[in-house]
Amino acid sequence: MKNTSDNHIHIVSFDIPCPVNYGGVIDVFFKLKALAERGFKVHMHCFEYGRERSERLEALCETTRYYKRDMSFSNFFNKKPYIVTSRISEELIQDLLKDDYPIILEGLHTCGVLLDPRMQGRKIFVRTHNVEHEYYQYLAETEKNLRKKLFLKMEARKLRRFEPILAKATGILAISNKDYEYFKQKYDNVYLIPAYAGFDKVDVLEGQGDFVLYHGKLDISENYHAAEFLIKEVFKDTGIKLKIAGMNPPHYLVKLIDNEPNIELIENPEDDVLQELIRNAQINILVTAQSTGLKLKLLNALFNGRYCVVNDKMVEGLDINDLCIVANSAVEMKTVVADLMTKPFVEEQVEIRKSRMDAFYNSSRTTDKLVELL
Repeated sequence: MKNTSDNHIHIVSFDIPCPVNYGGVIDVFFKLKALAERGFKVHMHCFEYGRERSERLEALCETTRYYKRDMSFSNFFNKKPYIVTSRISEELIQDLLKDDYPIILEGLHTCGVLLDPRMQGRKIFVRTHNVEHEYYQYLAETEKNLRKKLFLKMEARKLRRFEPILAKATGILAISNKDYEYFKQKYDNVYLIPAYAGFDKVDVLEGQGDFVLYHGKLDISENYHAAEFLIKEVFKDTGIKLKIAGMNPPHYLVKLIDNEPNIELIENPEDDVLQELIRNAQINILVTAQSTGLKLKLLNALFNGRYCVVNDKMVEGLDINDLCIVANSAVEMKTVVADLMTKPFVEEQVEIRKSRMDAFYNSSRTTDKLVELL
């Protein structure tokens, strides 16, 4: 093999990162976009299982390849995690062996590549989006469907056993301070590369909205439990308008919202619709029961929304420097929300947000560090 250029890079994604409408693919897409803007020729490799192939993605990349994810039932009984075995592809390996360009593997999901002895000696970085076994264990604990709960518990155990494969990587690109500290204790060559959110400057509307927004991928238990908490414990019978926006809400959540006159569901919003909701809301409220990674919806709200109300787990390990208002109990949230609904977001607050966000998050500095590693 002969390396003909220093500015080629392979990125292996667990999913097609377009449309850019949920957390994991947001980081993938805007990371590859940042690298392309720095002159890298990106060779994109995507596993497909439900999302359509993307002309927008292909326009950014030097080459784009798609591989069918193997959803065979037999993969559930493999000793390795299902999210890994279903993405092991000989076709992918053959494509990667055509040159010796550096490789970024997106998530533990794509680390089947590290199992292949033919990949020894390659410069391979793994972008960790979570401490996956902890995340899956949390999803198992909050999942309502018994069959899904059993699968998630088994997957969490398999992911814990599989995680040491990361030792084979050239480097681990942790997405948050908390994850960095976890991986640093266990592996060499761990680097903090904060999440890519696609935003470089604060663009917040002055003035006052008349609703509160919660948004997230609603078929994930972490998010539908948060929505349920807000509906039942915080906004019920308050008269304050709450809009809940997200992909694939479960039926029970749809019925729950139907019974609340002050709460509206925006199901599967397009990207531009969601951004307008974030910008026009008086408050973006973000709640999680588990601190995992750096929540991209938090960055979106801070770059584009007015007031941002969070619980402590949403910002655990982050120096938010008064960028958010932290409230944990339902009573605290009710009090904070009622107070903020009466207060316009003024020019001085926009300027403070701009200065503090530059210190809190700067994608250009992040890309500098990533380019240096590659």
